[in-house]
Formats: sequence, C-alpha cells, structure tokens
Amino acid sequence: MQNLAPIALFVYNRPQHTERTLKFLKQNELAADSRLFIFSDGAKSTADEDKVAAVREFIKNVDGFKAVEIIESKTNMGLANSIIAGVNKLTLTYGQVIVFEDDLISSPYTLTYFNEALNRYRDEEKVMHIGAYMYALKDDSLPESFFYRAATSWGWATWARAWQNFEPNIDKLLAQFDYKKRNAFSIENTMNFWKQMEGFKSGKNNSWAIRWYASIFLKGGLTLNPSQSLVNNIGHDGTGIHSGMSDIYNVIINPQPIKEFPTLMEENQKAYQAIKHFLANRKGNLWARIKRYIKEKLN
Repeated sequence: MQNLAPIALFVYNRPQHTERTLKFLKQNELAADSRLFIFSDGAKSTADEDKVAAVREFIKNVDGFKAVEIIESKTNMGLANSIIAGVNKLTLTYGQVIVFEDDLISSPYTLTYFNEALNRYRDEEKVMHIGAYMYALKDDSLPESFFYRAATSWGWATWARAWQNFEPNIDKLLAQFDYKKRNAFSIENTMNFWKQMEGFKSGKNNSWAIRWYASIFLKGGLTLNPSQSLVNNIGHDGTGIHSGMSDIYNVIINPQPIKEFPTLMEENQKAYQAIKHFLANRKGNLWARIKRYIKEKLN
C-alpha cells in the first residue's frame, strides 16, 4: 500500500499505558512501513514530573517503525492544544494523519483500515473523518464499515483538506446551532454532545474532540466507522485526564481486516439506529447504575 499516513501518538504521564499502546501498534501489519511521531507533553505540576520523565525514557527506545521522531514540549500544553498542534503539523507536511493517544490498544489491521480509507476517500469532500472505535452494537447485520455523523476520538484519521475546516472558536460554533441542529447533533438527545459544547464554553472541559465533531457536523460531513471496533480504550481506570472508571465502552476488538467500504456517500440509517439504541440504553436499568456507581466509588 502506497502513500502511508504518518502516525501521531500523544503521550503524557502513563508509562505502562504508553508501553501497551505501542506494543499493539507495533504489531500492526503496516507499522514497519509507517512513520511514527510521538508528541510528549510537559509536566503540569511537580507531582507529574517523574512519570513524564519515565514516559520519555521509555519512548527513546521505540522501534519497529519506518522512522520514529519524538517531539517533547518543555511546558504543559494540555491534551487539546497538543493534539491540535500535532495534527496541524503533520497534515501540513503530509496532507493526512493517523492519531492515537496513549491508552489505545489496536488490532493488527487498524493501520491497514486507516490507510485504505484515507486513500479510498481522499477526494470525497463530504468524508471528513475516519474513526477506528465503535460501541458494542447488537446488530450483527451491519456492514463492515459505514458512514455516520459523529466523530469518535479513540483512534482516528483525517486529511488536510478536511482538517482545515476545524473551528476551535466555540462561540462561532455555538452561533450556528438552532434547536433542530442541537437535537440531530446529540443523536436525538441520547448522547451529551451538546452538554459538552456548553461545558467547553463554561470552562468545564477543554475538549478538542467536541469542537472537531461540531465542525464536521456543521459542514454536513460524514465519518467512516467500523461496525466492530478496531481499538479499545484501556484508560478507564482513573489514570487519564478525561477518563472515568466505567466499562460501558469496553469492546472486543475485531480480529479481522475490514474489506468492505461504503460507496454511497450518506449516513447509514441502520447503523444510526443501532448507535442511537446503544446510547439510549448504555447505562442499563437503575440497579445496574447503582452497582456501577458503587464499583467506581470503591475503586
């Protein structure tokens, strides 16, 4: 496969997670032919300095890729600013990028999926984002991959031509939504996407991902997704900046390569309904919610 996209890996203060992420990433069938750029953020406080140093010591010896370049920040940029700057840098140079954070384990075919999709939809303006994660959907009749409106942030890829539409200014984004758009944006109020937008505005979060999804949504863009996830997030153990301790989003990684890609440039309605059903029921009944709450508090 020609024209392989560079991989951007964003790390901070979790050496064990970083090691596992890289272990699985290196096992990808296209790893040896791919360029890896590791963006290491600086410590936010003295309490994080030792762990940041441990991560940086570990990544010095990373191999198994065509080339490895480490970009260390002297100051703490924060996850959002780190990702925006890193994606800006690589899309400007290479025209495309694959993005991982330090808490994702991947299938051996995740890079293959990304690169195949990047090449396949390179000139399709409507396709703006390729996601590797998908919820544990119950519908076994879905195609291997499909188009959907929302952008997942656990392993993703995009092109410079799409990323140029990223609007970081929350006020500019909020001004373009009416009630109908808010409802569609939040998957008919089954997901708290609009609450995340308001949370960013009020300083409760610093999410780059919700602004990227909003940018895609307002452009009428599509995201490509696998029906069975090609990554799993191992950061829901309380160690992450924005991670909780929930198993709601745990998935079994697809062990097979994706061979079927959609040719019709529109959202798959069957997939949309399956996702909406998952989101509406993901927390379970009252007893399931109580047990999860107790488990999280005990941990």
